Amino acid sequence: MNLPTLLLGAFDRHNFGDLLFPHIAAALLPGSRPIFAGLAERDLRPFGGHRTHALARLAAEFGNMPVRLIHVGGEILTCEAWHAALMLQPPAEVPALIARLDAHPAERLAWARTTLGLPSLAPYVAGRRLFPRAQLIHAGVGGAGLQHSPPALRDEVIAALGEADMVGVRDRQTLAHLHAAGIPAHLMPDPAVLTAERFGATIRAHASRGEPAAIGQRFPRGYLAVQFSADFGDDATLDTLAAQLSEAAAASDCGIVLFRAGSAPWHDTLDCLERLASRLPAAMVQVFRSLQLWDICALIADSRGYCGSSLHGRIVATAFARPRLNVLPPQRSEPGKVQAYIDSWEAPALPAAAPVDMLAARLGEALAADPASLRSAAGSLADRYQRSFTAHLPRERHR
Repeated sequence: MNLPTLLLGAFDRHNFGDLLFPHIAAALLPGSRPIFAGLAERDLRPFGGHRTHALARLAAEFGNMPVRLIHVGGEILTCEAWHAALMLQPPAEVPALIARLDAHPAERLAWARTTLGLPSLAPYVAGRRLFPRAQLIHAGVGGAGLQHSPPALRDEVIAALGEADMVGVRDRQTLAHLHAAGIPAHLMPDPAVLTAERFGATIRAHASRGEPAAIGQRFPRGYLAVQFSADFGDDATLDTLAAQLSEAAAASDCGIVLFRAGSAPWHDTLDCLERLASRLPAAMVQVFRSLQLWDICALIADSRGYCGSSLHGRIVATAFARPRLNVLPPQRSEPGKVQAYIDSWEAPALPAAAPVDMLAARLGEALAADPASLRSAAGSLADRYQRSFTAHLPRERHR
C-alpha cells in the first residue's frame, strides 16, 4: 500500500537549509504526494519554499492512521519549544515576548505549548504519542549540542528516537550521543549535499535573470558570497570583518556580495549587512536583497567561494564544488553544529573555519583548493546521502 507521506521540518520559517530540505526529500520519493508539516500554517512559496500545515492539526487528522512521517533534516533534536515558537513570530514582536517570558520557564513553556498546540518539549521531533501507527524516519538530522540540552528535553528526544524505524544523523558528535543512549543511529551527510545534482537546472535558470544575473554583470571578475548572522552585528566585530574582507577581496581581485541565509528571528538581518557594507569600499561590495531560495543558491553556485556563519551556505557551496570557509561567532565558547559537520565530512587539509580576525588568511587558503578535489568531494557526498537514504528507508508496512 502507499502510505500517506508527511515531511516534517522547520520549513515553516525562512531559513535557507530548512527551505531546501523538503524539496530534496520530495525529489527522492518520486510518485509520492507529500504533505509538508511544520509547527504552524505558513506559505513560504513566494520564497521558493512550501505551504506548511501545522503538526498539531495533522496529528488530529492522521494520528490513528498508518502514515510515513519523515523528519527531513536540520538541527531539530535540540530545538526547544520556546525557541521554536519564538522563531515563528513576527520579528518585531520577539523582543517584547522575551522581555515578558524569558526569565519565567514555566510561563514561557506554557505560552509555547499554547502557541504550537503541542505538549512537546522538542516539537520538531514527532514520536508515537502523536502518531502511534506511523513509520517514523529521521533522514540526516542534527543534535550536536544534545548533551547540553535540559534533561527533560533530552529524555523526550531519546524516547522518540527509540520509537523510530530509522534514525540517520548528519554528524559524528550527534551519532556518539545517540549511540551512548542506546539508539542504533547511522551517519549520513546533510540532505543539502544533493542541491546541485537534483536542482541544478532550476538554479541555473535563476542565475540567468533578476538579481543573480545583475550581480554577475556587476562583478565580471567574480565575487565572494558572504553571509553573517546577527551574532556578528556589534561595531567592533563589523570593523574587523570589513578589514578582513577588504584584504581577502583585494588579494583575490573580486567583489563581495553580502546575502542573508534566513530572515526568521535570530538568523540574519539586512541592517547588519548594510552596516558591514558601509565599512567597505563602495566599488567592492553589493548587498544581495533577494530571499528567494533558488536565487540564494544561484548566488553561491556562481561565486568564487562562500564565506560566512551558515552551515547550509557551506553545504550548498560544497554541492557546487565551491571553496568555503565558515567564520566563528566571536562569543562562541564551544564548537557547534557547523564544526561538528566539518569534523564529520571535510578533508582535514582544507581550512574549514576561522575566527573573525583570521578570515583573510584562511579564506586565501580555502580559495586555493584544488577544483578537482572539490568536485570529487561534492559527488561523493551526494552519492553517499542518496545511497544511505535509499538503503535505510524502511519498507512500507501496515500498522
